[in-house]
Amino acid sequence: MRTLSDIAELRQALGQARRQGQRIGLVPTMGNLHPGHIALVEAARARTDVVVASIFVNPLQFGAGEDLDAYPRTLADDQAKLAAAGCDLLFTPTSTTLYPQGLEAQTRVHVPVVSEGLCGASRPGHFDGVATVVAMLFNLFQPDLACFGEKDRQQLAVIRKLTADLHFPIDIVGVPIVRADDGLALSSRNGYLDARQRAQAPALYRNLCQARDALQAGEPHDTVLRDTLARLSAGGLAPDYLELRRADDLSPVTDATRDAVLLAAVHLGPARLIDNLTVSLPR
Repeated sequence: MRTLSDIAELRQALGQARRQGQRIGLVPTMGNLHPGHIALVEAARARTDVVVASIFVNPLQFGAGEDLDAYPRTLADDQAKLAAAGCDLLFTPTSTTLYPQGLEAQTRVHVPVVSEGLCGASRPGHFDGVATVVAMLFNLFQPDLACFGEKDRQQLAVIRKLTADLHFPIDIVGVPIVRADDGLALSSRNGYLDARQRAQAPALYRNLCQARDALQAGEPHDTVLRDTLARLSAGGLAPDYLELRRADDLSPVTDATRDAVLLAAVHLGPARLIDNLTVSLPR
């Protein structure tokens, strides 16, 4: 696996692959990789000829008081994991490389509607930062396909809309959530949890499963959401939000909605945990 940090070298390497008629699959990450990231690489590997990844802790998507400085940076370990998973090329730019005029002068991409509410309400400007760097990476790599995890369901919806609205000729592949044996969705931020908090964390998934089953059994939405919020709080998980949205575009559910998604974010110690489950609503 080659590791590059220079844009000109990246374009040269990918140009050679394109001239050979090879399909390119992209996996953008912020590093500190876990099996959920490796599942993205494996999904790209199964669908393309050349798998490329990026590691960049993007300052544009961190708000005031968030964990930009504390976010774990584990490049050597990440390189070993990517190489073992079959990644062909890794791009590791600096902030100066991608934002040479500084963050304040940087052109930004805003994806309306789908960026609003949920994590967008709790983290103002976050999805503008995500959309900006993803659009930039799409331009730099010009992949045929890009893989993103379904754990970040709103982010995936933002990227799908960005890709459609800006006419990027890229297939966006959503890869299912990878979970620990106790159900906790894998996340780099799980490393912030101490042993006691780590033991509490799977209650998020258990409560979402209980809520999903109740919704699919026809129980009223408002009642299910209210009861689930109460159980989360009682279990030491401070809810940020718990919402039921349409699965296709994350718009509010209606009486006609059948395919839905239950989305939640909670605070536990220093970590903010997110998760989601698809729900088949009865007629």
